[in-house]
Amino acid sequence: MQILKADLARFAGIPDYPFAENWVDIDLGDGYTGRMHYVDEGPKDAPPVLLFHGEPSWSFLYRKMIPVLVEAGFRCLAPDLIGFGKSDKPDDIEFYTYDRHMNWLKQWRDAVVPGPAGLFCQDWGGLLGLRMVGEEPGNFAFVVASNTFLPEGGGKASPAFMAWREFAKSSPEFKIGNILQGATATQLPDDVVAAYDAPFPDEPNKAGARAFPQLVPVEDDKPGVAENKAAWKSLAAFEKPFLTIIGEDDKVLGAATGTMAARVAGATGLPHSSLSACGHFCQEDRPVELAQGVIDTAKTAGFL
Repeated sequence: MQILKADLARFAGIPDYPFAENWVDIDLGDGYTGRMHYVDEGPKDAPPVLLFHGEPSWSFLYRKMIPVLVEAGFRCLAPDLIGFGKSDKPDDIEFYTYDRHMNWLKQWRDAVVPGPAGLFCQDWGGLLGLRMVGEEPGNFAFVVASNTFLPEGGGKASPAFMAWREFAKSSPEFKIGNILQGATATQLPDDVVAAYDAPFPDEPNKAGARAFPQLVPVEDDKPGVAENKAAWKSLAAFEKPFLTIIGEDDKVLGAATGTMAARVAGATGLPHSSLSACGHFCQEDRPVELAQGVIDTAKTAGFL
């Protein structure tokens, strides 16, 4: 197996992403090491909010939200998961596991912002972030979850998700920018589509993106089911503010996101919402409204 380094020249001139590069060394396991890239914007002593991306995007997805949140007084931290963005990419699909992704992200958090923080998560950013909340609730001041969930087996998945899983596994062409466009209500300019393609010049660089849908534990025999069930016990008891915002056009995870408001203690009484003209990649479609949800929830928590 090889650990592929991003060709940073491919990221030159991408639109609306003026953020400085930051890096942390990660123990990938089995004797391998890699670098995780992340955005760190805003004063270092400001209240931190973690922005976790999902599949198959990267921190570029948060470029519209970050300026709004920094202006409101946050320190914004948006990592590129291993296998995505500017971060290093193991080229073996089998090397990627749910537990390894959790371990890699926890290493990043422990190195960069180990204390209490807010969380905004979407897609796999929730499968990782919400489990982290369940396992370490004291390290989170509030949560805003959009188009995501924390699966725990049971075989319940939308037909749209199952079709997506099969496509990611078997499609001979896996064009990342086109995938983002297909799950976004907004018509993305060509340079934005190209920016989503930038981290993935060839098939070996797409191993992590191909792997993620196969790792979602919707079946009872999938790795991660037991850990997520354990995390749900604590997540359900999480009493700090927990807001859900759904993109009405998301046919994959929109409905699943809505169910969490009835399960998490801290969701009671909050203004959960559905946004029109908003697809799965809600950060592209309604960034200002999502950022405002983060701001309002942080104020409810007394964190901002």
